[in-house]
Amino acid sequence: MLKRVFGGLDEVGIIGQGTWQLSPARRAEAVAALRRGLDDGMTHIDTAEMYTGAEEIVGVAIAGRRDEVFLVSKVLPSHASRAGVIKACENRGTNLFSPYPRHRPQHTQQKMLQRPSSR
Repeated sequence: MLKRVFGGLDEVGIIGQGTWQLSPARRAEAVAALRRGLDDGMTHIDTAEMYTGAEEIVGVAIAGRRDEVFLVSKVLPSHASRAGVIKACENRGTNLFSPYPRHRPQHTQQKMLQRPSSR
């Protein structure tokens, strides 16, 4: 797996695993897929609190392997607090994120990019 340095951190695989739309109804399959990706060198996992159920699936998948994972999660602006970070860590079964940026859902970005109507 080709890797690149991320900031001053260790090298990170350039291909990662996204977890948007992982289904809690298919939890065993999702955990197996994430673990297979880790086995194949895809150690960058991206998740977010707004990806319903994905955080818990990631927590199960990385159990016992946290040191191998470059874990990116995103926090909703309304939960960007110490308590929010602690809850997010608990949901994912970890005490550490690689980066933990603020999440801005697509629809919010689109509204910001729209030109104001001329009146």
